[in-house]
Formats: sequence, structure tokens, C-alpha cells
Amino acid sequence: MFNGLKEKYRVRVQKKLEEAVVQYFAVHPEVKLIVVAGSVGKTSTKTAVATMLAQKYRVRLHEGNHNTHMSVPLAILGIPYPENVRSFSAWQQVLKQAKARVLAPTDVDVIIQELGTDQPGDIAQFGTYLKPDIAVITAVTPEHMEFFKTMDAVAHEELAAGNFSKLALINRDDIDGAYAQHLTNGNIDTYGTSAAAEYHFEEQDFSVEGGHVGMFVGPEMPDGVQAAVKVLGEHNVRPAIAGAAVGLKFGLSGEEIAAGLANMRPVAGRMSLLRGLNGSSIIDDTYNSSPVAASSAVQTFYALQAPQRIAIMGSMNELGESSAAEHEKIGKLFHPDMVDWVITIGDEAGKYLAPAAHSNGCQVKPFMNAIQAGAFAHSVLEKGALVLAKGSQGDVYAEEAIKILLHDQADVTKLVRQSPAWMATKEEYFERNLV
Repeated sequence: MFNGLKEKYRVRVQKKLEEAVVQYFAVHPEVKLIVVAGSVGKTSTKTAVATMLAQKYRVRLHEGNHNTHMSVPLAILGIPYPENVRSFSAWQQVLKQAKARVLAPTDVDVIIQELGTDQPGDIAQFGTYLKPDIAVITAVTPEHMEFFKTMDAVAHEELAAGNFSKLALINRDDIDGAYAQHLTNGNIDTYGTSAAAEYHFEEQDFSVEGGHVGMFVGPEMPDGVQAAVKVLGEHNVRPAIAGAAVGLKFGLSGEEIAAGLANMRPVAGRMSLLRGLNGSSIIDDTYNSSPVAASSAVQTFYALQAPQRIAIMGSMNELGESSAAEHEKIGKLFHPDMVDWVITIGDEAGKYLAPAAHSNGCQVKPFMNAIQAGAFAHSVLEKGALVLAKGSQGDVYAEEAIKILLHDQADVTKLVRQSPAWMATKEEYFERNLV
């Protein structure tokens, strides 16, 4: 984002912003910092934590997913990115705002910040100036494998956030216990949907309308509290459990925990249920895709009853050398007695996922872009069908397939990546790939 600025100046600005963050917490020690790291599920988890804590505290939450070394200190301080990132004067103004924010009375009680990584060492770099009160680690799954190469390297990277925080809260369901060797912090708790986690949810019932109903249990609340979490899929209950666990750490009552869980809703593009044409239902899981998220989405898809099932599966990005094997694994999840059509978007899904599903006997139709995939789904859509749309961000954009299937076009606002900037990016992409 610093294209056009000299590297020396970029480093200087970065350093000064990091120093401002350190100064901010020194001047305002009452402000608590929660960071969320992990291969997948960060956005849902930080939103769940914010929903829970906002009942009692003033919360700062960056709505986007900018989690680069430059954007993190800006988000923590509540300073917007300058419109002209190539302007020296714009960044000088940012530095002035940072100084003012340090000296001004605080406007928040809790800051929740997502930490992302593109290559080894990114997370550890945040630890050179951040000292979070709690780090929530959501998952260790394949990501940026062209750089990390092995899952052990991914685990070392993501769990680093737990090591420079006062408390690490680890998702026991999506982080293999073998990776505990990468944790040096002795202050660790776990959360999840299994009873093996200290903080967990004992499900009693589920319905599309009422969500997951059951008992949330934690060490501070051994008898549990009855609650309902209105999300779709067990894997989407886990962010809610993380939010409830953090709530207990912050002293929320059982009634507040139950209310916070009841108020949680899926993030756009994260297993959201939308009305489709011809009385159909659409599971919108287009925010992003990874092997564990795709597998979980398919299992939830199978758990819901429908006279026809259509799966629209986009390529999973950033898998490196493991791409072929991971796409094939997802393809093998599809069976003709469980799904009527498997429609793929993108090169990797077409090469590996589609043939695997076809070898199981499924009807399969591969396409290179989402508009073509959506048009075909529209042509085979039957009354009361259930459609799952899943895909990564870059060069997939499965949300555009959903647009063609919506009952009410006003629901386009509920889809991901609909800003003018995103639509311009997608229009350019589809113009080059409508063949």
C-alpha cells in the first residue's frame, strides 16, 4: 500500500505508528487488547467477541480484514487509512493523529484486532510491540502453502500470537493437539464444541429457525447457562463459544452470556441462509474457502433436508503444492445420493474437485467463472432446492453466482464484496474470463 513511497520512509512511518501503539497502552492501561489469529474463522470470531463484550463495554472493532503490518496499528488507534497512500503529507497527517490519540481521553474499553499472515514471521513481528490481554487462535489449517510448505510451519506461525499474549484461548476442535509444542505460554485455555474443551457448548437441539440450542459451560460457570446460537453449522458455533469464553473472562453474568449468544448472527458470506428462486434456499458461504471450512460446509449442507441439492464449489486459493490433494478430498465428499449437481468455479476446482466428484457418480459441471456457474444452477434449479455456494476470494467470487439465484434482488446487499471498488475489480475480471 506504500507504492510510490521510498522504503526508508515507509519503515520510519511503520516504526512511529508502532511506538504510538505502545505509548497508547502505557497512557491508557485500562484499555484491554484482544487479538484474533488463525488460518480461518478470524472475522467470525472477532465479530462474536465484539457482540458479546459490547453489552457491557465500549468496543473498537475494525470491520474489514486489513491485518497488514501498517494497517494493524492504525486500526488499534482508530485512525482510517489515508485515501492517497502515496502522499507524504497524508502520512504526516496520520502520524499527527496518532500522537493526538495517545494524549486524548480514551473512547474505548476494549480493542479487538485481527492478526493475519502472508509468510513466516509476520505474526511474531506483531509481538515486538503488542502485548495483548487475550489471544484467540481460531484454527491451524492449510494457508499460503507456497510460503509455509508444511502444516507444522503454519502452526508455529499462528500459535505465535498466543506466546506474546497474557492468555491464549485455543480452538481445540480445529487445532491439532500435536501443535502444542509451539506454545511457550503456560496460561492457556481451550474452547470448542467438544466436551474436551474447558469452554464448550453441549447441543440439545437444532433447527434452521431456532439455531443451535443447548448449554454453554465454562470453568467459571460449571453448571452452564441455557442458550441459543442462531447460526448454521457446528463450525460456526465455535466463534460464538470463543465470544462467550472471553465474556466470562471479562466478568459477564450468565444472563449476559446467554443474551450475547442469542444476539450473534453469521457474518456476510459465512453460512448465511438466503431465499432463492422457486422456493429454494441458499447457503451463502462465499466469504472465503479452505479445506476445513469447505468440509464443514458440506457436512452442514447434507444435514438439511431438501428435495434437490446443488453444490457450487469454487477453487480454494493459496494451497500451494497441496492444492490437488485438498481439492480432491473435497470432491470425494460428494455422492449422487446426497447431491444432484456439483458445479465448480475456477481452474483448480475444475481440475481436481470436479473429477473426484464425478468418479463418485455425481453429475458435475465445471465453469471458469461464477456468472456461468450461477446461470447453469438457475437452469437446473427445482422447487424447494437447497443450494450451497462456497469459494475463495480472488478469481472465484462465488457470490456472483448467488445473485442469479436470489428471490429478492434487495438481498444483494447481504452478499460479500459488493462495494464499488470490489465491483470494479470483479467486472474487469469477468470481462477477461467470460469464455
